Amino acid sequence: MAEHTVITQLPGMFYRKASPESASFVEEGAHVSADTVIGLIEVMKQFCELTAGTAGRISAFLVQDGDPVEPGQVIATLDDE
Repeated sequence: MAEHTVITQLPGMFYRKASPESASFVEEGAHVSADTVIGLIEVMKQFCELTAGTAGRISAFLVQDGDPVEPGQVIATLDDE
């Protein structure tokens, strides 16, 4: 089973949900497609969707909701389906 990483290209704040009251986009263990939104990166009050990039199962989030992130930082790992 191969492991893939989801990497942000943007600096900013990472959010796992669209709003504080919303459910997370995806949970660990969820099966996702390449275009599944797994979170948002906020840059200067603008939000950019972060997608899985490949199909698989989310094995772990390496940053928490609301954490600052830097370009090239690994946000999550996925296992092949």
